[in-house]
Amino acid sequence: MRILHTADWHLGRTLEGRSRIREQEEFLDEIAMIAEKEKADIILMAGDVFDTVNPPAAAETLFYDAAARLSDKGNRPFIAVSGNHDHPDRLCASIPLAKELGITLIGSPEPKLFSAGAKRTGEIVEICALPYPSESRLKQLLADTQEEEGLRDGYDAWVRAYFESVASRFNPKNVNLAMSHIYVAGGNDSDSERPIHIGGAYTVAATTLPASAQYTALGHLHRPQNVKRTASPARYSGSPISYSFSEAGQSKSVTMIDVAPGQAASITEIPLSSGKPLVAWEAKGGLQEVYQFLDEGLYSNAWIDLSLHLTEAMPVEEIQRLRKRHDGIIHIKPVYAAEKSERERSVKASQLPPDQLFKAFYEKQTGGAVPGDELVSLFLELLNEDDAEEVKL
Repeated sequence: MRILHTADWHLGRTLEGRSRIREQEEFLDEIAMIAEKEKADIILMAGDVFDTVNPPAAAETLFYDAAARLSDKGNRPFIAVSGNHDHPDRLCASIPLAKELGITLIGSPEPKLFSAGAKRTGEIVEICALPYPSESRLKQLLADTQEEEGLRDGYDAWVRAYFESVASRFNPKNVNLAMSHIYVAGGNDSDSERPIHIGGAYTVAATTLPASAQYTALGHLHRPQNVKRTASPARYSGSPISYSFSEAGQSKSVTMIDVAPGQAASITEIPLSSGKPLVAWEAKGGLQEVYQFLDEGLYSNAWIDLSLHLTEAMPVEEIQRLRKRHDGIIHIKPVYAAEKSERERSVKASQLPPDQLFKAFYEKQTGGAVPGDELVSLFLELLNEDDAEEVKL
């Protein structure tokens, strides 16, 4: 069977107040087209359907329409779990109607296998599904400590036990998959994944993912990527469009999995072309460069984070004129020569050895006095003691 894996739609999300509903309509149209063209048998949506727990009506309408189209009136099962941005109960409010269209919505962890049939091949898929788990959603404490390491270990242990319990019921005669919206340690993140608890308590090890699953479909990270050090293939499909300028230049995609009972999964990345690109533009030539490029149509269909090199303050009228010329300019950040020199000095200073940094700091604080060798030695001793303590920890 062929399974299309997508995630992190974030329907209703804006960019500094600019609506992106039209772009979201476009990528949902494109995903529906890919599902038809690639003859997908089942659709997996690994969380963050919406951007907030209280999405606007337009976003909900967009989701219901997309789910109905992707399910093809029940001929193509559509299965979605809630992400950290979704309200579990709100996502599942339409379950009575959704079931009639072959749509399965999973808001909270349920220790059972979900199954669906592929009409084209006659095969059955069983899914160990874990919606975004947190202590507040699980309504239980996962550790008896407030230390980050202890919380992380408790969280990882709970997720591992959940996967092991549910995946133990897999039938080897069927296709066995897992799906979740979690952060697996080692993944590459971006600014738009907020809040994500990166490096915090809600992190699991790659080895925690169920080894008996032929593929694990993940959501949470917006950059498409495979998860390393897993016993079986696991992947983040990524968001369909870029949601922050930290994602500028990223390629977006959905993932297609070809898999049969008892066989290794074959994974193909299918690129997406919808949505406006996000561009971080540094105009070193100042306003003249900006207007020249705008006249040439550069970045005409993009959202722009503009760093503008200037020699003097930019009048408000000029800012307004620039925004009228291109309504996709989100930020205009002036860069003055003095600021640039200060940044360069800071970079150079950060490359100095500790004793030289201390001497420079001492001279600045005292108005030019030079610290004696004894004082510098004392500083280095204290610094080494701190380093030794960190190593012990």
